[in-house]
Amino acid sequence: MLVMIAENDGLHRSFARRTVEQLWPGDVEVIEAGDGEDAINLAAERQPPHVVLDLQLPKATGIEVARAIWSRRAGTHILFWSNFADEAYVRGVARIVPPGSVYGYVLKSATEEGMRSALRGVFREGHCIIDREIRGIQHRVQDRFEGITDGEYESLIDIALGLTDRAIAARRGLSIRGAQSRIKHVYDKLGIVPPEDGAGEASVFNSRTRAIYLAMARGLINIDALRREQEQLDAWLAQATPLQEQ
Repeated sequence: MLVMIAENDGLHRSFARRTVEQLWPGDVEVIEAGDGEDAINLAAERQPPHVVLDLQLPKATGIEVARAIWSRRAGTHILFWSNFADEAYVRGVARIVPPGSVYGYVLKSATEEGMRSALRGVFREGHCIIDREIRGIQHRVQDRFEGITDGEYESLIDIALGLTDRAIAARRGLSIRGAQSRIKHVYDKLGIVPPEDGAGEASVFNSRTRAIYLAMARGLINIDALRREQEQLDAWLAQATPLQEQ
C-alpha cells in the first residue's frame, strides 16, 4: 500500500505519517512532499493510489495538486486535510472531483480517531468521508435561496478582481443588463442594500467593496481562490478582443 502525504508543516506531516503507519503496520510505504510542485512531480513519478493532501501548500495549492493527480489517474483516493472550512475550498474541490471518485475532506481540528476513521474510510473502504462542518457548507452551497450559484460566484470573483460590469458581461458571455442582474442577486444573498435602493446606513457602504468583505468573511473567496482566478483572467485577457467604448 503506497500513500503520499503532501504537507508543508513538518509536525502535521509527521503526525499524518505516524497515523498511517499505525493503521497499517508493515503494510504501507509512505512518501512525502513538502510543497505543491514536489507533490505533483512525486505523484507523476510514483503514481500513489492514496494521497493525504493539505489544501494550503506553497508553489501549488492542494486544488492544483489534486487536479494534476486526477488528470492522470482518476481512481486515486484523496483525503483533503485542511485547517480551513472556507466555502472557496469546498467549491474548489467540488469543481475538480471526477465522477465516481473517492475522496474525503477532514479538518486538522479533528481528533486523532477522527483522522483514523477518515483514512480507513477513504483508503480501505472506498467511502467519501466529509467532515460535518464541511458537509454543512456543501448543503448551503446547494441551497438555491441561500447559496451562491456558480454563475453568481463567477460574478463575485470578477468583482473581487476589479472588473467593470461591461468587462464581466464580455468575459461571461452576458449582456450588461444580465451581468448587473447577477451582481444584484449576489448583493441580495449577502444582505447588501445598494444605496440607490435604500437610505440611511445603506449609503455608508460601496456595494462592490462591501460584497468583497462579506464574501471573504464568510469564506466564499480567499487569497488562493483569487490567485487561481487571476491566472485564468490573465489568460482570458491575452485572448480577448479589446472591449470597445460604448
